[in-house]
Amino acid sequence: MGPRFRVGLAPDLLDAAGRPTFGAEPLAILEGEPRIERAWLPERYGEIPAALALEYDALYLTQQRVTRASVAQAAAGRLKVIARHGVGYDSVDVAAMTEAGVIVTNTPFAIRRPVATIAMTFVLALAGRLFTKDRLTRSGRWNERTSHMGVGLTGRRLGIVGGGGIGKELIPLARAFDLQVAVADPYVPAAEIERLGAALVPLQRLMSESDFVVIACLLNDETRALIDAGRIALMKPTAYLVNVARGPIVHEPALIEALRAGRIAGAALDVFTQEPVENDNPLLGMDNVIVTPHSLCWTDECFANIAREGFGGLVSLARGQPPPNVVDRAVLEHPRVKAWLNGEPRA
Repeated sequence: MGPRFRVGLAPDLLDAAGRPTFGAEPLAILEGEPRIERAWLPERYGEIPAALALEYDALYLTQQRVTRASVAQAAAGRLKVIARHGVGYDSVDVAAMTEAGVIVTNTPFAIRRPVATIAMTFVLALAGRLFTKDRLTRSGRWNERTSHMGVGLTGRRLGIVGGGGIGKELIPLARAFDLQVAVADPYVPAAEIERLGAALVPLQRLMSESDFVVIACLLNDETRALIDAGRIALMKPTAYLVNVARGPIVHEPALIEALRAGRIAGAALDVFTQEPVENDNPLLGMDNVIVTPHSLCWTDECFANIAREGFGGLVSLARGQPPPNVVDRAVLEHPRVKAWLNGEPRA
């Protein structure tokens, strides 16, 4: 057997006690593959340095940025794979990776139910005015409870921006609460959405008719600031915005202004334009906004399933087989990738 396939794991995936946040069991997937040698990266990088391309065949990462500079030495080095622990890959310059012959993978299947669940959690919390009533109780304002009536869900409209895996997973969860569901996504066939009991509609209509708007699409050049001042202005004054995707999909200053002016009823955000969110961000001081630190879906089940999916893809690649979750499949035609995927089978 030739040199082992060396995998570097981001130390961000260790808890304060030095234990994997995804549990010990998923590591057995890597440890059970004799072709693989794993190691924790020596430090918590903000941006992956080019030198790592000389040391590792694959990097398994969380929020680290991977830029064109990160793969400047890829042609002369070992780096073959950037594996994202999660579904989003906006921290990775995918085009630069494809040009350098470095495969980018993500874990789209493991994340679908957890993120759909937190979207529904936010809807329920907003509808019931959960945090307002928590504050009333803690501050001895029990008798004010009739002044903070919640919103019933039966027959209300939930609009989902993005009809991918998370959006499709959210539809049956919402319908269980008798919500009417609409989806806006120009790349998803209407039949796929209708089969789940929802309607595919234009984004403008979704924004104007929905009582709850959930952002569940990928961040890319097309969706950056997709929910801008004009589209927020279409929302009902009684409507709520929920973002469980990426912060820059929503134009944050426009959202802040709409909330301040009372043009929408409130919001729930697991993501922000700047992360970590600045302490002086006005959203943090608004009583009609629920905020969480881009981690509400993080559970033992979620992280374990993400790691299983991600590590399974690395095992396939170590064996010379591309996994199904390659972000840009054009990279598979790169001469460098073809050379090592189509090479002699490893012993």
